[in-house]
Amino acid sequence: MTPSQQPLPTPIPALTDISRYCESDEIAPFLQMVSAALDTDYLQLVTWSTRSARLIECIAESSGPALKEIHDELNQIEMERFLLSCSVAALHQACTHYRDVLSQRVMKLVSAEMAADGWITPEIVFSLISMGSDGRSEQTLITDQDNLLVYADGGGEQADTYFQEFAVRLVDRLEEAGFKRCNGDIMPTNPFWRGSVSQWHKRLLSIVRYEVEDAGKNMMDLIVLSDARFVAGNQELAEHLIDMIRTMEREYFQVLWGMARAATEMKLALGFLKRIWTEGSGEHKGEFNVKLLAWAPLVMNIRILAINQSIPATSTVERIAMLEKEGSFSATFAQELIRAYQILTRQRILIQIKNIKGIQNDSYYLNPYQLPSEEREHLRHAMIKIEELQTLIHTNFHIV
Repeated sequence: MTPSQQPLPTPIPALTDISRYCESDEIAPFLQMVSAALDTDYLQLVTWSTRSARLIECIAESSGPALKEIHDELNQIEMERFLLSCSVAALHQACTHYRDVLSQRVMKLVSAEMAADGWITPEIVFSLISMGSDGRSEQTLITDQDNLLVYADGGGEQADTYFQEFAVRLVDRLEEAGFKRCNGDIMPTNPFWRGSVSQWHKRLLSIVRYEVEDAGKNMMDLIVLSDARFVAGNQELAEHLIDMIRTMEREYFQVLWGMARAATEMKLALGFLKRIWTEGSGEHKGEFNVKLLAWAPLVMNIRILAINQSIPATSTVERIAMLEKEGSFSATFAQELIRAYQILTRQRILIQIKNIKGIQNDSYYLNPYQLPSEEREHLRHAMIKIEELQTLIHTNFHIV
């Protein structure tokens, strides 16, 4: 066979298309391809970090529509960064940080706006406290407002009137900045989520003593308050209220027991022989709600143990780590729970991205059989670990 008749070597496919082992003479060019790809990714990450830092700096001098533009661009950066890195922790940290900065800016703007309109600012400190995913420092790409407002005693009716108007403007300005209104009305425009320290103390006592008629709402309010975290205003005042919340939850054990019972009864998407359960009919046939039937039970059950053991952290991963440290979990079980959280949250974020890009109409449902078999097994294993966690709490709290 002449040289011109010899078959040409098959070129190395793109990194994303490789389906065979390299030949010996392909190793060097393959490693060069990998190195070039890593360099490209690194430069992209640096570019995003630089741009993100500049945008966050601009928040301090921005107002009105400009804040939403910054918020939207920061969200876009984090979405692209997640698609490259798949880091749940990095997304949580970034989204929580820049939304804190945005909230702090909005608080200042509202205070200045009210002063300009002739409102006399009460000479008392006040704070904005977040709850939900923001309270746990677990923000993702889609967010809404889950906040409460607390102000010091001594302002009387003047302070009540002032902060009623302040709350209206705060919620409006946060919405303008890209924070959707809470469907559950967990916002300081709702009188329940606004008040002085004394008003909050009275309100909390009525909850833990079951003095309110709606038991379901009573339970939900306690669950929401359990993740309270300071965002803006006076931090000492915020920490005082947060400590009050957690102390009451611990001291009134019947309340915590009720929360534990509700947590252990939360359904998981596990069916016969612990196979993944999906909807059998309807719009979401072959799918299941990842948030409701996997992620939320994990977050809720970890929350219960953290409150019971006086764990100060609100982040789910930090709570798990501290529960391991104080002896509630073995090192192996703690790592399995952290892994479960990462697996479920990653799926939730990917669903959000599909929703943002218009690929999927909702941001909750997943078809597990569209996943690679290994990934689907990881998902199933995560829910099995959550079921084990529920059993542990059921035993520890002597729930019959």
